[in-house]
Amino acid sequence: MKIKVGFGYDVHALKEAEELILGGIRIEHYKGTIAHSDGDVLIHAICDALLGAANLRDIGFQFPDNDQSLKGIDSKILLKKTADLLQEKGWQIGNIDSTIVLQKPKIKDKIPEMQKALASVLVIDTEDISIKATTTERLGFNGKEEGVSAYAVVLINKDN
Repeated sequence: MKIKVGFGYDVHALKEAEELILGGIRIEHYKGTIAHSDGDVLIHAICDALLGAANLRDIGFQFPDNDQSLKGIDSKILLKKTADLLQEKGWQIGNIDSTIVLQKPKIKDKIPEMQKALASVLVIDTEDISIKATTTERLGFNGKEEGVSAYAVVLINKDN
């Protein structure tokens, strides 16, 4: 069995009157992300981690932000397309470990719903998707509520 690890990171600015989508679900908040797609930093970080692990470049290469057909796209669609690319190469997802960095709103109660949304798209068990949330204690762009970021590490495997 061949095993690989991938790492992903994404960040988006926050702005009043925009939607906040994280982990495939809408989060009620007065600020949301500015992005070409729906700005779901968690899904974007997971896509980057999966693509990197499989040596398929990154989300910007696979889904460029100058492609008008992707304008406003639901990031769950990008995640499904990413999973399909991996499957075509014979890769299976072992697990995902991720962290969302956001000062406000508190999202810990939304994590189970995010896990279900991601597991449904990836057709894996919710137990294989870890999502953590943290703040930066009011430091930096995250702490000043100017942006949101996410990190993800994934394990993929395939039979030789």
